[in-house]
Amino acid sequence: MNITRAELKAAVDAAHKHGIKVTGHLCSIGFREAAEIGIDNLEHGILVDTEFHPGKQPDACPPQGVTRGELARFDMTSAPVPEMIADLVKHNAAITSTLAVFEAFDGSRPPLEQRFLDALGPEAQVSYLGSRARSQAGSFLPMLKKELEFEYAFVKAGGLLISGADPTGNGGALAGFADQRYIELLVEGVFTPVEAIQISTSNGDKFLGELDHIGTIATGKQADLIVIDGNPAARIADIPKVKLVFKDGTGYDPVKLLDSIRGSVALH
Repeated sequence: MNITRAELKAAVDAAHKHGIKVTGHLCSIGFREAAEIGIDNLEHGILVDTEFHPGKQPDACPPQGVTRGELARFDMTSAPVPEMIADLVKHNAAITSTLAVFEAFDGSRPPLEQRFLDALGPEAQVSYLGSRARSQAGSFLPMLKKELEFEYAFVKAGGLLISGADPTGNGGALAGFADQRYIELLVEGVFTPVEAIQISTSNGDKFLGELDHIGTIATGKQADLIVIDGNPAARIADIPKVKLVFKDGTGYDPVKLLDSIRGSVALH
């Protein structure tokens, strides 16, 4: 987060010589600067982009990062945000969205699921529930909505949006659970269910250059997929209703998989 522009350029140049892509959660460098340098992917979205911070100094992370007041003033339809988005698209800089970890900062969201609590170790469960209880209901929702507006504008401008669970924050975003919730949040942000599924699946493989053998269901591709009891293309709330999980063509019972990690997350 505190890298200088010279250091980022050196890292990007060295990585690209080896065919390696570079991603970063930045603070000292704004998104447009990073895209100009040649970074391939930016983490989290506009909620962490400090380039619009009043008094932003070169190569310095503002002490408070991006404040809620700043973000509330952003208009995703007028300069300078669309100009920043255009620069990212021009330089082929993707965005990794982490909506589920942002949502968890709001005391009233996300819906509390028993399967999630069952997966947590005892101390992690107490820590998360305590953090959730201390969070003010509705406090982070305006920020979440701004991020969704940004991501929608980024995609409509031709940007490549990919997703990640980022299981940090208050412990409310676990890999798997957060990935499912993320797809629901995209639809809440006016993406269609099919668009949301694509962003969360094939877009990541496209970014990594792996789309020729994973990322979509097609003859000859690796059989990594799930079977859902429902139709998420029409009803995104069906996403958690997983009946079978296939990895490399082998099927697994999701109930048994969840039982195998019961009470162990943050413990092992």
